[in-house]
Amino acid sequence: MGIELAGLSWNPLSDLGQLTEFPFMVQALEAGTIVATLAGAIGWFMVLRRQTFAGHPLSVIAFPGAAGATLAGLPLALGYFGACGLGALVLSVAGSGRGGHSGESAVTGTVQAVGLGLGFLFVTLYSGQLSELESLLFGTFLGITASQVQTLLWVAIAALAALAAIGRPLLFASVDDAVAGAAGVPTGALSLAFLLLLGMAVAATAEITGALLVFALLVTPAATAQQITARPAPGLMLSVGLALVVTWVGLGIAYFSPYPVGFWVTSISFGLYVAVRLLRAGLSRRNPEAPGAPA
Repeated sequence: MGIELAGLSWNPLSDLGQLTEFPFMVQALEAGTIVATLAGAIGWFMVLRRQTFAGHPLSVIAFPGAAGATLAGLPLALGYFGACGLGALVLSVAGSGRGGHSGESAVTGTVQAVGLGLGFLFVTLYSGQLSELESLLFGTFLGITASQVQTLLWVAIAALAALAAIGRPLLFASVDDAVAGAAGVPTGALSLAFLLLLGMAVAATAEITGALLVFALLVTPAATAQQITARPAPGLMLSVGLALVVTWVGLGIAYFSPYPVGFWVTSISFGLYVAVRLLRAGLSRRNPEAPGAPA
């Protein structure tokens, strides 16, 4: 017998109670909380380091990883994390080559094209429903299990612990890579370590938002936070807080609607970013001498 979901009511407490009535929704909220915390923290460094372009191919690579795992009958998490880890290593090698930005962009574009091609090949070979493809691309909270939540928790703990361990030198290298290198900071090793952490964050986030909408949690809350404050500690905490709010609200609305959670997370994230930009622009016009005001 299927689960019948009630609609929104005029009683917020009743609606909130519905969100925790079924185990699958509780597990979705738990997984979303874990993923949002990880994505908010690593996303803040990604935006600061101007590596959003590196995050995009990793999200694309997550798609063939998950599709290949589905085809082989393996856990989705194995496909997500395996493909994103391999992609991070490839991008790290490309970034350390002699081709400069043009060579790195060429490798990044090639990886994205190959990843998408393999992903659709695996989906074509798989004889399942079309909904499987929609879930891989745009996310779902219906398939999140308790074991998946535990996996995400341990991955997030490991990734955040590693980020905390390299946080200070990584911040130094992110602000001024040349000066950090001259001061003896191992910028190359830090770059590789961060790309691997970014790959883990992409893989974890893709299980909630889908492979094509990873940026909604990795980029937008961090970019919004950095529009509000340039201070590292408050900005990092604000990025995590915004990611949590976006995820909770997105999951809640998706529960009562026929549209995928990735759509709502993306829309809410974008709306917050636009609102902050407009508010900042309005304040700058009123006070042209304020920091960040247009010249």
